[in-house]
Amino acid sequence: MFQTIGLLILSNIFMTYAWYGHLKTLGSKPFWIAILVSWGVAFFEYCFQVPANRIGFTHFTLPQLKIIQEVITMVVFSLFAIFFMKEELNRNYIYASLCLVGAVFFIFRK
Repeated sequence: MFQTIGLLILSNIFMTYAWYGHLKTLGSKPFWIAILVSWGVAFFEYCFQVPANRIGFTHFTLPQLKIIQEVITMVVFSLFAIFFMKEELNRNYIYASLCLVGAVFFIFRK
């Protein structure tokens, strides 16, 4: 179970950079360079994501696995936006997080 969560965290770090990191680090480069760099980073995302989902599917239902991934994505993205992209923390992060807490509650409810 913890192995799945750890692998999903690593996967999401790579995914978040592949999707958004180029906006800061490659903003002055041509699109094709950003695309190639993002594809290269995304390769490592999948190297963690595929085993995470295979291992996780032995412990969780598919909807539970998806909600876990979404919560991790929101946490990683929020940290990335605040610390790497220098976005301001605002109430919307809190509201979105509360919605995810609700999703976790309902998907794990018996």
